[in-house]
Amino acid sequence: MAFVRYFAVFDSADLNVMRRVFNQLCKERRLALKDGEQREALARDVICLFRQGVTAEAALWQRLSKLRRARNSAENFEAPKPGGLAPFAP
Repeated sequence: MAFVRYFAVFDSADLNVMRRVFNQLCKERRLALKDGEQREALARDVICLFRQGVTAEAALWQRLSKLRRARNSAENFEAPKPGGLAPFAP
């Protein structure tokens, strides 16, 4: 059963995939060794997705990269002010 494999124990190939994705994302996000909390959160995200079955290196990276973009755009989203929208004119 594939789920059991990803729930408890990772083999060396699994660890290598997660390490490469983690390192690539750290580079993309410009996370230095001193950014311990952010690196730990990223490591948890990598492991969590891997356990959910996202085990292909490219897919794992893409999912986490998209997650980052979604979080950033949500943080930078500014809700329109009341009355700030122009009325719709057909």
